[in-house]
Amino acid sequence: MPLRVNTNIPSVNVRRILNINNRDLSTRIERLSSGLRINRAADDAAGLSVSEGMRGEVSGLSQAVKNAEQATNLIQTAEGALNEVNAILIRMRELAVQSSSSTINNSNRESLNAEYTQLINEIDRIGTVTSYNNQVLLTGFGNTVSTDPGVSTSLASPTTGVVATQVSGATAATYRFIDTGSDNEITLGNGVATQTISLGPALDADGAASSGVVATGSSIIANFDRIGVQLTLAGSRNAEGINPATDGYRDGDLDGLDLVVDSGTGGQFQVGPRDGAVHRIEINISDMRASGVVLNLGSTTVADQPTAQTSISTLDLAIQSVAQQRGDLGAFQNRLAFNVRANENAIENITASESSIRDADIAKEVSAFTRSQILVQSGAALLAQANVLPQNALSLLG
Repeated sequence: MPLRVNTNIPSVNVRRILNINNRDLSTRIERLSSGLRINRAADDAAGLSVSEGMRGEVSGLSQAVKNAEQATNLIQTAEGALNEVNAILIRMRELAVQSSSSTINNSNRESLNAEYTQLINEIDRIGTVTSYNNQVLLTGFGNTVSTDPGVSTSLASPTTGVVATQVSGATAATYRFIDTGSDNEITLGNGVATQTISLGPALDADGAASSGVVATGSSIIANFDRIGVQLTLAGSRNAEGINPATDGYRDGDLDGLDLVVDSGTGGQFQVGPRDGAVHRIEINISDMRASGVVLNLGSTTVADQPTAQTSISTLDLAIQSVAQQRGDLGAFQNRLAFNVRANENAIENITASESSIRDADIAKEVSAFTRSQILVQSGAALLAQANVLPQNALSLLG
């Protein structure tokens, strides 16, 4: 190797390697102090991009869990109020049954009707004041069925037998019935989702087999569960308010008629980390006031025997409607509970994946730190030796 004075190549070489080891030592110190393998994009550009996406998803899932828990609280608020409404309706039915008997006179019935009227007012009051975070829940929450007979034509005729409608997650749309006579089936669809259900065998007023006719004084539930629409079809009965069913339902009565679901306020819970319908759960709570379209108790009375007797069937439908609504809310609560567990499981696994990309392996980093520290110390010592080499030229001048 030539002996040079102006340029000390061994020193330059040692200094270059020493700088490399110094930078590596600094990186190891940074990773050990932060606990992260990736502290800047330059550390791992692809890994940073992937891990940031995972961090965003975990953050969204964590908020979705909170949303689901708060949605459960909202539902429990509504269901708790409906529990009291149910108790009131049972008491009202008791008064109606009492007033229907000839063992009491009209003077007694006036006293019964005074309590009955107060109970109707209390149901209306509960429906009006039940709220969550200043959102009233029992006057119609989420998508609801349009009760305008000019829009929902299936509610226009007194012969269709539709006395109550409920939606539970149905999207806002116009739904049309296909109801062929004599097959005991009804199809309901909106052009995107369609479902056919069987009504099963039905009985007429005499108890004999009668294809597709709901028995007088009774009702059946047509539950289009995949669509989220539920109908109560009544047999022949007196028309009351918005519950016309003078002839009751017969197979084929709904053919070609429409049921319109309007988009209401509230009722959407974001329980997933992204946009899209699959990341939301929609609930619907009907107007559950006594004067509302579901219970329809405003015109009922127990002031005289005939009206008291008629009120019994109306109260039966009201009790059934409240029970259905509470059942829907309970199903939503269970669904939210499963959603919380699924999201928490996803958070755990995605966090583990993000950690494997982003976090430092401390054992590995300590080993690398020790190696870099030794190389820096040895490099510093060798640099001192390399800087002495040009002094050998002085021996040639002696």
